[in-house]
Amino acid sequence: MTRKARRQRRGPMAEINVVPYIDVMLVLLVIFLVTAPLITQGVKVDLPEANAQPQAGEGAPPVIIHIDRFGDTYLDFGDADLAPVDQQLLYERLRAARAADATLAVVVRADASVDYGVVIEAMVAAQAAGIASVGLVTQPPVAGMDEERR
Repeated sequence: MTRKARRQRRGPMAEINVVPYIDVMLVLLVIFLVTAPLITQGVKVDLPEANAQPQAGEGAPPVIIHIDRFGDTYLDFGDADLAPVDQQLLYERLRAARAADATLAVVVRADASVDYGVVIEAMVAAQAAGIASVGLVTQPPVAGMDEERR
Protein backbone atom coordinates (compact mmCIF):
# COMPACT_ATOMS: atom_id res chain seq x y z
CA MET A 1 0.00 0.00 0.00
CA THR A 2 1.10 3.42 -0.72
CA ARG A 3 1.26 6.18 1.73
CA LYS A 4 -1.70 7.96 0.19
CA ALA A 5 -3.84 4.85 0.54
CA ARG A 6 -3.00 4.57 4.25
CA ARG A 7 -4.04 8.16 4.88
CA GLN A 8 -7.36 7.70 3.15
CA ARG A 9 -8.13 4.52 5.06
CA ARG A 10 -7.58 6.20 8.40
CA GLY A 11 -10.83 7.65 9.81
CA PRO A 12 -11.34 10.99 11.42
CA MET A 13 -9.64 11.51 14.76
CA ALA A 14 -12.20 11.19 17.57
CA GLU A 15 -9.99 12.37 20.45
CA ILE A 16 -10.13 15.88 21.84
CA ASN A 17 -6.91 17.55 22.81
CA VAL A 18 -7.68 18.87 26.34
CA VAL A 19 -4.25 20.35 27.08
CA PRO A 20 -5.21 23.88 25.92
CA TYR A 21 -8.37 23.74 28.06
CA ILE A 22 -6.35 22.79 31.14
CA ASP A 23 -4.00 25.70 30.51
CA VAL A 24 -6.92 28.12 30.25
CA MET A 25 -8.48 26.70 33.43
CA LEU A 26 -5.24 27.15 35.39
CA VAL A 27 -4.84 30.74 34.18
CA LEU A 28 -8.42 31.52 35.23
CA LEU A 29 -7.84 29.90 38.62
CA VAL A 30 -4.80 32.11 39.23
CA ILE A 31 -6.74 35.21 38.16
CA PHE A 32 -9.61 34.39 40.54
CA LEU A 33 -7.25 33.66 43.41
CA VAL A 34 -5.54 37.03 42.97
CA THR A 35 -8.70 39.11 42.48
CA ALA A 36 -11.01 37.47 45.08
CA PRO A 37 -9.55 39.33 48.09
CA LEU A 38 -9.72 42.61 46.21
CA ILE A 39 -13.46 42.43 45.47
CA THR A 40 -14.55 41.47 49.00
CA GLN A 41 -16.58 44.29 50.47
CA GLY A 42 -17.55 44.72 54.05
CA VAL A 43 -17.14 46.60 57.26
CA LYS A 44 -14.48 45.52 59.71
CA VAL A 45 -15.91 45.15 63.17
CA ASP A 46 -14.70 43.76 66.48
CA LEU A 47 -17.63 41.61 67.53
CA PRO A 48 -17.66 40.26 71.07
CA GLU A 49 -18.23 36.57 71.59
CA ALA A 50 -21.59 35.42 72.91
CA ASN A 51 -20.45 35.21 76.52
CA ALA A 52 -17.80 37.93 76.37
CA GLN A 53 -16.95 39.90 79.46
CA PRO A 54 -17.11 43.70 79.39
CA GLN A 55 -13.91 45.28 78.14
CA ALA A 56 -11.96 47.53 80.46
CA GLY A 57 -11.86 51.04 79.08
CA GLU A 58 -8.51 52.18 77.80
CA GLY A 59 -8.07 55.89 77.31
CA ALA A 60 -11.07 58.05 76.53
CA PRO A 61 -14.53 56.46 76.52
CA PRO A 62 -15.81 55.53 73.05
CA VAL A 63 -18.26 57.61 71.09
CA ILE A 64 -21.62 55.86 70.93
CA ILE A 65 -23.85 55.84 67.88
CA HIS A 66 -27.41 55.10 69.03
CA ILE A 67 -29.96 53.79 66.52
CA ASP A 68 -33.51 53.53 67.85
CA ARG A 69 -36.24 51.17 66.68
CA PHE A 70 -37.43 53.69 64.10
CA GLY A 71 -33.99 53.89 62.47
CA ASP A 72 -33.16 57.37 63.79
CA THR A 73 -29.44 57.84 64.46
CA TYR A 74 -28.01 59.76 67.43
CA LEU A 75 -24.40 60.60 68.19
CA ASP A 76 -23.37 60.50 71.85
CA PHE A 77 -20.08 62.09 72.92
CA GLY A 78 -21.09 61.65 76.57
CA ASP A 79 -21.56 65.34 77.37
CA ALA A 80 -24.56 66.67 75.45
CA ASP A 81 -28.21 65.97 74.78
CA LEU A 82 -28.84 63.55 71.97
CA ALA A 83 -30.25 64.97 68.75
CA PRO A 84 -30.94 63.00 65.56
CA VAL A 85 -28.24 63.20 62.90
CA ASP A 86 -28.25 62.19 59.24
CA GLN A 87 -25.41 60.27 57.58
CA GLN A 88 -23.59 63.40 56.37
CA LEU A 89 -23.70 65.11 59.79
CA LEU A 90 -22.65 61.84 61.46
CA TYR A 91 -19.65 61.64 59.14
CA GLU A 92 -18.66 65.29 59.71
CA ARG A 93 -18.88 65.09 63.52
CA LEU A 94 -16.94 61.82 63.65
CA ARG A 95 -14.32 63.26 61.30
CA ALA A 96 -13.88 66.28 63.59
CA ALA A 97 -13.68 64.05 66.68
CA ARG A 98 -11.12 61.83 64.93
CA ALA A 99 -9.00 64.89 64.11
CA ALA A 100 -8.95 65.77 67.82
CA ASP A 101 -8.20 62.21 69.01
CA ALA A 102 -6.47 59.72 66.70
CA THR A 103 -7.22 56.76 69.02
CA LEU A 104 -10.96 57.43 69.07
CA ALA A 105 -13.15 54.33 69.23
CA VAL A 106 -16.80 54.13 68.16
CA VAL A 107 -19.45 51.64 69.19
CA VAL A 108 -22.87 51.22 67.61
CA ARG A 109 -25.79 50.58 69.95
CA ALA A 110 -28.75 49.61 67.80
CA ASP A 111 -32.21 48.31 68.61
CA ALA A 112 -32.69 44.65 67.72
CA SER A 113 -35.55 45.44 65.35
CA VAL A 114 -33.59 47.98 63.29
CA ASP A 115 -32.93 47.18 59.65
CA TYR A 116 -29.44 45.75 59.15
CA GLY A 117 -28.72 48.32 56.42
CA VAL A 118 -29.13 51.25 58.82
CA VAL A 119 -26.54 49.76 61.19
CA ILE A 120 -24.11 49.13 58.32
CA GLU A 121 -24.53 52.71 57.04
CA ALA A 122 -23.58 54.05 60.47
CA MET A 123 -20.53 51.79 60.62
CA VAL A 124 -19.44 52.75 57.11
CA ALA A 125 -19.78 56.45 58.00
CA ALA A 126 -17.52 55.88 61.03
CA GLN A 127 -14.91 54.04 58.97
CA ALA A 128 -15.06 56.69 56.24
CA ALA A 129 -14.36 59.31 58.92
CA GLY A 130 -11.11 57.50 59.70
CA ILE A 131 -12.16 55.62 62.83
CA ALA A 132 -10.11 52.43 63.03
CA SER A 133 -12.02 50.76 65.86
CA VAL A 134 -15.75 50.31 65.23
CA GLY A 135 -17.69 47.82 67.33
CA LEU A 136 -21.18 46.76 68.33
CA VAL A 137 -22.78 46.94 71.78
CA THR A 138 -24.62 43.81 72.88
CA GLN A 139 -26.38 42.62 75.99
CA PRO A 140 -25.13 39.55 77.80
CA PRO A 141 -27.46 36.57 77.36
CA VAL A 142 -30.02 35.97 80.07
CA ALA A 143 -29.26 32.71 81.92
CA GLY A 144 -32.78 31.29 81.47
CA MET A 145 -32.88 32.13 77.75
CA ASP A 146 -29.57 30.38 77.12
CA GLU A 147 -30.84 27.11 78.62
CA GLU A 148 -34.10 27.27 76.62
CA ARG A 149 -32.18 27.44 73.31
CA ARG A 150 -30.39 24.16 74.03
